[in-house]
Amino acid sequence: MEGKKENLNSESASILALGVGWFPKTPGGLERYTYELTHNLAAQDQVELCGVGLPETELNLPIKLTNLASVDSAIWQRLWSIRKKFQKTRVGKPDAINLHFALYSFPILDILPKGVPITCNFHGPWASESKKETIDNQLSTFLKRWLIEQTTYNRCDRFIVLSKAFAKILHQEYQIPWNKIHIIPGGVNINWFQPNLSSQAARQQLGWPEDRRILFTSRRLVHRVGVDKLLQALAIIKPKISDVWLAIAGRGHMQIALEQQAKELSLENNVKFLGFLPDEQLPIAYQAAELTIMPSQSFEGFGLAIVESLACGTPVICTPIGGMPEILAPFSPELITNSTEVSAIAEKLKQVLLGDLSIPSREACRQYAVTNFNWDKIGQQVRHVLLA
Repeated sequence: MEGKKENLNSESASILALGVGWFPKTPGGLERYTYELTHNLAAQDQVELCGVGLPETELNLPIKLTNLASVDSAIWQRLWSIRKKFQKTRVGKPDAINLHFALYSFPILDILPKGVPITCNFHGPWASESKKETIDNQLSTFLKRWLIEQTTYNRCDRFIVLSKAFAKILHQEYQIPWNKIHIIPGGVNINWFQPNLSSQAARQQLGWPEDRRILFTSRRLVHRVGVDKLLQALAIIKPKISDVWLAIAGRGHMQIALEQQAKELSLENNVKFLGFLPDEQLPIAYQAAELTIMPSQSFEGFGLAIVESLACGTPVICTPIGGMPEILAPFSPELITNSTEVSAIAEKLKQVLLGDLSIPSREACRQYAVTNFNWDKIGQQVRHVLLA
């Protein structure tokens, strides 16, 4: 049996993955992670990615895409379509199954091939996050948590989480035994995110000011990411650092409220809301900035933007939330704020921008990301768990 395991890990295998949307059409950390992981695995294995809103046309990709439903359909139609299309498109039996989202996995749990190990990538407590971000009623939260999430996780043989923080949530809130949980950090495409431009050249390409202290954050504009706290912190440091300029990339239901907040704080000349930033501009934005800021207030399972920024040579300030400190603590612990409070974020920004706190060099940031978060290394660790 051991010999068979070893053989399966060294030779090409067949892996079935179930994701969410299609990156970069649907931007997001989960979507990028699934996109990068499946492409990395496809260098060695036959990979099929099933999901919602995937391209129907042939894209000449190394992975097979199977679209199970339209993202624009009602939720019940989506779930019904996922089940029917999954059944209809099955040929052969994979060596491993990799689930990435409980909602879209739930409709097919009973028709997954028997005897195939199922690994679930736990990207976060979906019901708890939804409750915090929306006005979910108690029934909706109950159904998400106990019917969909718990049922899905009970069907899985093992789990991958991107941080110790989320491993703890998975164990404590969902009663998953520690021996089923594998902690493997997220990866970064070091060829896409790299320091290949000077700060000035990057700013010129984006049309950003060349004579300002530029901060950057790329966030989904929802409550938990803390952009509102970051704006308040900016207002605090502005009297001492009047040339500070914050570029905010991303969309979300809080955008109008945040734009109004910036006006009320008299930050019109200090903040730029970029909206959706095309993926090809993201590495340029990291390089144009002096610092990337991650002011999250809750549920930050990893913090993909941190490793992307570091790979581009740009240091990162983050709050002590979720998996983010696990990335920065071994490298630049002094850039983790003391708390999630506005005052702590403002103090850390002030220390760095006034030169009272030294920050890692561009070369050191890049080297740390390449050494620890290169997808070639991370992908092999994931593959080992999937095929164990």
